Amino acid sequence: MKEKSTGIKKAFLEKDIFYHFEHNTLYLSGSLLLPQTIPLTRKLPKEIKSFKTKEVVLNLNELENIDSAGVMALYHLKNELKKSGISSRFEGGTEHILQKLELFSPGSIEKEPIPRSKNIFERTGETVFNFFREYVMGFILLAADMFFWAFTDLFRKRTRRKGEITNQAVLIGANAALIVVFMSFVIGLVLALQSSYQLRIFGANIFIVDLTVIAMMSQMGPLITAILVAGRSGSSIAAEIATMKVTAELDALKTMGLNPIRFVVVPKLYACLITMPFLIVLANVSGIFGGGVAAYYYLDITPEIFINRMGEVMRNKDLLTAFVKSQVYAALIVLTGSFYGFSVVRGAEGVGKATTTAVVVAISLVILADSMLGLLFY
Repeated sequence: MKEKSTGIKKAFLEKDIFYHFEHNTLYLSGSLLLPQTIPLTRKLPKEIKSFKTKEVVLNLNELENIDSAGVMALYHLKNELKKSGISSRFEGGTEHILQKLELFSPGSIEKEPIPRSKNIFERTGETVFNFFREYVMGFILLAADMFFWAFTDLFRKRTRRKGEITNQAVLIGANAALIVVFMSFVIGLVLALQSSYQLRIFGANIFIVDLTVIAMMSQMGPLITAILVAGRSGSSIAAEIATMKVTAELDALKTMGLNPIRFVVVPKLYACLITMPFLIVLANVSGIFGGGVAAYYYLDITPEIFINRMGEVMRNKDLLTAFVKSQVYAALIVLTGSFYGFSVVRGAEGVGKATTTAVVVAISLVILADSMLGLLFY
């Protein structure tokens, strides 16, 4: 049934729901339930747009019943009218109808603003800030904690675990002696061989002793030893601490009132500080011996001449430099392995990643420290 008159239109949408439009007001009557929502959303927007009005009032006084689908249909109608530039609002309605409108009304959905792309300066600054916050500050805090307990434990002999420092010294130092001696011998031999050709041209054969002794004592011996210990013992420290964290052994120590840094890290620090100078001495002796072999077979320098010349060029400063480097390298290796061990995440995968990263960072820090100490003792 449809009736038309000036400014008035009456019609039925579906069974139980009727409407009529009069003086910019849409009157709905009957029940607006799920079956009636489809014709409401399809027909009414077109009918209202045909009147070319700018504002519509949705009068609900005659509406008897409504469900959640009906509420959503009314809000859909409002949105469709809004897209066409027609404003609309609700008017009237029983208490029951108003409660349903409030209960099922869609909340205002705020679109998240599209994030602004950062320029290269912002990205660089953010990366540097995160690096200092996560790594530099972490290293500083761990180093402060480690050296604090290392210093205080010097005066608490009764509370130490007996034999732990000796065990760690064997694992970190004694077991690494063979590879340190072998690699230092090869490096000393190759260093002398590479230099012998040029020295022979200028008739400066005897200076092969100076080159080998000074290079091994102040530079190559400590550096090669530190790199080998970082790769061998640094990875072991990181893997051990990371495994203890993954298996909750560190949490167990904290539960028992024991500080993990004091009972796990400090013995390793003591052992590395003690054994590193001896390893460097072995590296120096082995490297100089390798240089002596090359000097004897390629430059005809006898062992007696080599030893006499070695006594002349060897300086106390080189011994002091090697000792200072040994202590710095030892602290860096233990600190790096411990830091990445404590930072492990994601189980077994994290243990492997922490171990690999610890070795790479430890070797990098050793080389960087060697450059700085080289400038200091130049």
